[in-house]
Amino acid sequence: MLKITNKRKTIMSQIDATKKYSLKEASSLIKNVTTANFDASVDLSVRLGVDPKKSNEMVRGTVTLPHGTGKTLKVLALVTPDKEKEAKDAGADYVGLEEFLAKIKSGWTEVDAIVTLPSVMGKLGPLGKILGPRGLMPNPKTGTVTIDIKKAVSDIKGGKIDFKVEKAGIIHASVGKVSFDSKKIFENADELIKTIIKLKPSSTKGNYVKSIFMSSTMSPSIQVEYKI
Repeated sequence: MLKITNKRKTIMSQIDATKKYSLKEASSLIKNVTTANFDASVDLSVRLGVDPKKSNEMVRGTVTLPHGTGKTLKVLALVTPDKEKEAKDAGADYVGLEEFLAKIKSGWTEVDAIVTLPSVMGKLGPLGKILGPRGLMPNPKTGTVTIDIKKAVSDIKGGKIDFKVEKAGIIHASVGKVSFDSKKIFENADELIKTIIKLKPSSTKGNYVKSIFMSSTMSPSIQVEYKI
């Protein structure tokens, strides 16, 4: 049987598992119940009353967090030569086309996001099996396939994230770091939840948001009550 340490017991005692905390309470409490000795990510898990298998109930979108994610994201811009300067000026970490397509084909995926031009998307099709499972395939719906490369790169660097409901009907997303003050965690989380609510499919019946939990990389989960 796994032994629970005294430190873990102390932390667990701060959370009432039968209680739903307000988002502000959870955003403050999460800072006190994280045991990691590094700057842990703060994550939200939102369970929705949708069936992701139905195309008209797929919930997917983007949101720009007011205070960013706290992560330094590496962005690859797959662009033609005439767009390279624009991508570099916007802060893209890697810029090019054919050489990076070859690297990806060989298994290289050491980036957090990829932006590209509509005219280049045809070349990425064969790489779908590599990029898709890692969430790296550019998509017009998330603003990563566009002629405005500067905006696409700047948005990602500025805290824009994309999210998608998984097979189990849950959206997982990072809303900051434990080092953020509680107000910033609250405002980031609130922005994400509001965006998810706005994306409610018209075909969805009953309770759309079934549950919300906040946790950090190494913490118990805190159930959140959110007034819709």
